[in-house]
Amino acid sequence: MVTVDIQLPGLLAQVGQGDTLTVDANTISGALDAIVEIRPTLALHLFDESGALREHVLCFHNGTNTRWLDDLDVPLVSGDSLLFMQAVSGG
Repeated sequence: MVTVDIQLPGLLAQVGQGDTLTVDANTISGALDAIVEIRPTLALHLFDESGALREHVLCFHNGTNTRWLDDLDVPLVSGDSLLFMQAVSGG
């Protein structure tokens, strides 16, 4: 297992009880599963009913938007990071 730091923006940090989480996982998909295990309250805010990331939530793996990847079974290595960004709109 690899240790990965996960950065959460302000709104998600409030729900997730902090702006940084550290998880042990072998893949991006595994890291996402670990987030829910550690902070179950984040699941509703990050994932839709099918288990996919919500449309307004972006996840970046070392600066690369995970939406551009074929799948989330990308292997992680020590020093990797995941950053979540959440679109905010209103009017």
